[in-house]
Amino acid sequence: MTDRRDAPDDHCDGSWKEREALARAAGTPLPRRGGQRPALDLPAEDEVRAAVRTLIRWTGDDPDREGLIDTPDRVARSYREIFAGYDVDPREYLERTFEEVGGYDELVVLKDIRFVSVCEHHMLPVIGRAHVAYLPTDRVVGISKLARVVRGYARRLQIQEKMTAEIARAVQEVLKPQGVGVVIEAEHSCMTLRGVNAPGASLITSQLLGVIRDDARTREEFLRLVRG
Repeated sequence: MTDRRDAPDDHCDGSWKEREALARAAGTPLPRRGGQRPALDLPAEDEVRAAVRTLIRWTGDDPDREGLIDTPDRVARSYREIFAGYDVDPREYLERTFEEVGGYDELVVLKDIRFVSVCEHHMLPVIGRAHVAYLPTDRVVGISKLARVVRGYARRLQIQEKMTAEIARAVQEVLKPQGVGVVIEAEHSCMTLRGVNAPGASLITSQLLGVIRDDARTREEFLRLVRG
């Protein structure tokens, strides 16, 4: 696989095609054909595999035994899928809108968008669901695009509070609706599998903008629809 540091300018080599295939299989946003991950000193694939072998050795196991010999390759492939959000700009999915809305001027709410993210503090899974709503002005966006925005931000190292704000800000700045509401409920493995060991505990975060924040009736309608 081509090292991203040596990739050609158009970034449309085999690595891009592989990331696209992984994204389609996982239902995550597709990588951009002119885009790439942030300009960091990204390690080569052999460095990633070596790091996984080191972790296996650190646990006290033998990375050369039959059950683990291919694990470094598997981990590298799975991480490419789990962190596919770095290959996209989720805001781009909101740019294609529809203006023929028949005068519709009520809340648009997409509930129960399932997602998997990774806690940036312990690199353990965060599994949850997001509810996204907006009050349109003169245009709407395809509902699948809202789910892609959620997954685009989720498939990165994250904290839930930041992810909630990123989703709300993207919808507000691109669609320019009258208001936006985002509520996320998630279980954090860093809390349920280790530390305080509190299985079943979930974190709820919200970000309300515009009339959904400022107008009591609109805010209550949004929260009622989410709870229902």
